[in-house]
Amino acid sequence: MILTIDVGNTNITCGVFDREELLTSFRITTKMPRTSDEYGMILCNLLERNDISADGINDAIICSVVPNVMHSLEGGLAKYFHITPIIVEAGIKTGIRIATPNPQQIGADRIADAVGAYEIYGGPVLVIDFGTATTYDYVDENGTFLGGITAPGIRISARALWEDAAKLPEIEIKKPENILGKDTTTSMQSGLVYGQIGQTEYIVNRVREEVGESGMKTVATGGLGRIIANETDAIDTYDPNLTLKGIYLVYKKQNRRAKR
Repeated sequence: MILTIDVGNTNITCGVFDREELLTSFRITTKMPRTSDEYGMILCNLLERNDISADGINDAIICSVVPNVMHSLEGGLAKYFHITPIIVEAGIKTGIRIATPNPQQIGADRIADAVGAYEIYGGPVLVIDFGTATTYDYVDENGTFLGGITAPGIRISARALWEDAAKLPEIEIKKPENILGKDTTTSMQSGLVYGQIGQTEYIVNRVREEVGESGMKTVATGGLGRIIANETDAIDTYDPNLTLKGIYLVYKKQNRRAKR
């Protein structure tokens, strides 16, 4: 079994693949500092809680946008799993050609999303990840990553409201019944959710117009992506595990024999 790890700014999302099947997934908060022993024990415990033996993990691959956790995380895998993980980074074989001036500046998570969307759903495809930031990345029919858009994520926008405006409260992010809010909470929810829907529809249409691909697919992922995907025809497919699937597809391209 292969352990795939997506280190994001908010959460570390882990998945276990047995051949092509995603057996389980779970999350760990990113922002809490941890030692290699803590990472090793947390991973072992969460695997056990999901009925997977740590001894059954044969190899691992990490996709990270948070460099300062990598030393401890890699140390935990080495000490508790006896694995030196593959790292998704510039120069690794992905099957996606990046046609931008500085390919090394493209985040590893965006590469994984692009690989997953292209390999599973085909191109041309625009993959939208509703994470800490909301990202839009375009891959053409030949598997070439041509560029993307980065916007503040829904949670970042929400946090800016309640941290920078003294009288605005911290709220649950959900779609209100009406776009016209009846109180402070529903007016904030309306602005956050409908604002994101409007942004998504405009960017999708503008990208489709710019690349001249009326048949372009749109695939969304990310924690709050389902809320948006359910409310607009601009998104064709919502795949909550797209990044993990993309990481696993990158792993399969490395021609590496499991270490245990």
